[in-house]
Amino acid sequence: MSWKDLQTALSGQGYVASDDLSVALQLALSLGRPLLLEGAAGVGKTEIARALSQVRDTRLIRLQCYEGLDAAQAIYEWNYQRQLLAIRAAAEDGETGKAVEDRIFSRDFLLERPLLAAITQDKAPVLLIDEIDRADEEFEAYLLEILSDFQVSIPELGTIVAKTRPVVVLTSNGTRDLSDALRRRCLYTYVEYPDRGTELAILNARSPAIEAHLANQIVGFVQKLREEELEKTPGIAEMLDFAAALMGLGIADLTDDPAILQSTLTTLLKTQSDQARITPEVAGRIAGRAA
Repeated sequence: MSWKDLQTALSGQGYVASDDLSVALQLALSLGRPLLLEGAAGVGKTEIARALSQVRDTRLIRLQCYEGLDAAQAIYEWNYQRQLLAIRAAAEDGETGKAVEDRIFSRDFLLERPLLAAITQDKAPVLLIDEIDRADEEFEAYLLEILSDFQVSIPELGTIVAKTRPVVVLTSNGTRDLSDALRRRCLYTYVEYPDRGTELAILNARSPAIEAHLANQIVGFVQKLREEELEKTPGIAEMLDFAAALMGLGIADLTDDPAILQSTLTTLLKTQSDQARITPEVAGRIAGRAA
């Protein structure tokens, strides 16, 4: 599949990818390398993994990163409750020793977390490691074995080698610097906010029933709003929520009712200071320039 074919297939799933992103994805697929996507929150980094799993008709496995994430939560852990029950049952039956130990440390008692689950699928899944920059630096070391050799070492079982090699997409919002070791193992691209034409195509793909005039106004309004000094810049998901709110209220033109327009800004502005900054006068000014 060429990058153009991939771009078309993603569009069929409602994801409008830029040429640069489509080429990066195609290279990641053809070279079998993880792809690291950096960019501001809300530009569609997470959504690309969902769309890619749909294009490939395979499972999406997501690991949401956060501070304090460790191997037990990301790779595997033992089902201690089931192990205790098995030990008690064995004791009641008079079983002891290595036979019991071998049984309770078998795959039947292993809880697969996302990283282990991703390498034990019969069909290669898309593994999304979301917001890797939120995890601790120490956690990146756990990823290196997975991303280098696609295998997991479990002391009680040995090394589990991948049945199939997952397609790995990592995302980062840039809240901290990632290690050089992690970056070396990945292809990389920076995802920008879409330009007006691309964002309009996204809106039309997700809301095909929207009137052309309103669609142009919505995209223009959101693009202008991003130029304001905001704490939380609205992303693509917020733009789609804004459009859905306006359509649900039967609004055909952003300038028709300033009060309704102001009320729908709750879909775009997610902090008190941002809502205070975009007054009805400011919203009206932006709406007047949005077409």
